[in-house]
Amino acid sequence: MSTITTAQPTAYSARAGRAAARKPVWLHGLAATATASAVVTVLAVAASAAGVSFETASGPIPILGFAQLTAIFSLVGVAMAAVMARVARRPRRTFVVTCVVLTIASLVPDVTFGFDAASAVVLMALHVVAAVIVVPVLGRRLAEER
Repeated sequence: MSTITTAQPTAYSARAGRAAARKPVWLHGLAATATASAVVTVLAVAASAAGVSFETASGPIPILGFAQLTAIFSLVGVAMAAVMARVARRPRRTFVVTCVVLTIASLVPDVTFGFDAASAVVLMALHVVAAVIVVPVLGRRLAEER
């Protein structure tokens, strides 16, 4: 009777397999950006249909503006994650703390640009929704320490 043996995976081969299966941060970031842009736009359309005006003294925010600005600022987050992955001593923590601070800062214009109360509250909620979609996706892809 012959015995069939299988080789035990070495630490090197296990790491190589995980590395090959792991996609780069920016690729996950693009997917999170597309998702956040779509979700924020759908929610803005729903809020608009419910009577939220999103209007300032210079006019209303166009619906496509929600998708565009969400995409632009999400891609800024992707770039930040890529840079922090290379230079920060604690990439994940640095990225998440920076994003929380920037998300809080992004709420200030909603209160100061002359939106009515309903518009300001919905805009602030949309900022938080976009951050909740993008930040965890990118943060999970960053190392705890370099």
